[in-house]
Amino acid sequence: MFIRKKYCLLRFSSVLFMAHLLLTAFFCTSCTKKDYHKTKPIEFTVVAERDIPEKLLQVIEEKKKSPLELSYSDGKFLYIVKGYGAQNTTDFSIVVNDLYLSDNTIIFDTDLFGPGNTSSPKNEVSYPFIVVKSENMDNDIIFK
Repeated sequence: MFIRKKYCLLRFSSVLFMAHLLLTAFFCTSCTKKDYHKTKPIEFTVVAERDIPEKLLQVIEEKKKSPLELSYSDGKFLYIVKGYGAQNTTDFSIVVNDLYLSDNTIIFDTDLFGPGNTSSPKNEVSYPFIVVKSENMDNDIIFK
């Protein structure tokens, strides 16, 4: 009887260990960064705040305190917005690394850079965001 209990416990431990390994492998592979094959570059223009459509600007103003990723179409152009939420200083820069089509998905890759050593930022809250305009497309967008 004692040997049978020990065998059952050993078998249960083995099954539990295997389940742990499988779950770990599953989560590790789903955490890897996916590269999206560039099918076609998308031409774009960075939109000045004064040229942002009024409806879109209202949405940005409402949501700018938190990070935001959104798109807006006026039927002629597609506007893609990336906002970085509230920051404690001013003088941030946003760089568009890439905007391209990958199969049927638009990839929008940006980076936020803090104030440089040569600038003297103010200690006040800012809400850095960028709006780019491109031809109108009806694709999902992935923000990087």
